Amino acid sequence: MQKLTLKDNELPYEVEEELKSLRTNLQLCGDDKRVILVTSCFANEGKSTTTRELARSLTALGKNVLLIDSDLRKSVVKEQVESGTIGMGLTHYLIRRCPAADAIYSTNISGLYLMPAGALPPNPSELLSSQRMAELLDRARETYDYVLVDSAPLGMVTDAAIVAQHCDGAVLLIEAGTVQRRLAQEVLQKLQNTQCPVLGVVLNKVDRRQDKYYSYGRYEKYYGNSKD
Repeated sequence: MQKLTLKDNELPYEVEEELKSLRTNLQLCGDDKRVILVTSCFANEGKSTTTRELARSLTALGKNVLLIDSDLRKSVVKEQVESGTIGMGLTHYLIRRCPAADAIYSTNISGLYLMPAGALPPNPSELLSSQRMAELLDRARETYDYVLVDSAPLGMVTDAAIVAQHCDGAVLLIEAGTVQRRLAQEVLQKLQNTQCPVLGVVLNKVDRRQDKYYSYGRYEKYYGNSKD
């Protein structure tokens, strides 16, 4: 298995605590919730950053975690790779160019494994709806303690709804002060229509100076300039 070195993102104490809270809430959802899809309404809400840091937080408990980048339209996960060569990825597996094992990389973070998106295809929805995608998640469920699927924003394309049908649960990430309530409800309804249990909503990029968000789980303004 080839190895990738991921960038070391030093997080403020408050962000670390919020990630631990999210991690705990995920664990409390039950041992049967192992394949978790993470999506958002739109791009640049901090979805990929949050998913990666959640995966890292889970490994701190000794968990083996596979992070699958299923955003086959605008992947940004690869931008977090500091060194190492990405050859095969999810796309190559889905088009039968390689077995799943050749598209999964170990990382410098003990217990964290990454399946990058690979080459961006012209038909992402068709590939994600294939039987091979379902088989991948089924096998990963038996191999890893947690599988986090970083999906494309559901408010823009239907890819996340396609993949959600094969997941044990879904988390919707919403950027505070940006996404209108009606649009957030529409995206939430799309997730619910897949019959995949919605485990919760993460309110992201919250300014802690605004007390009206105090009662909600949230992340620091740290993510304000991060890409999706």
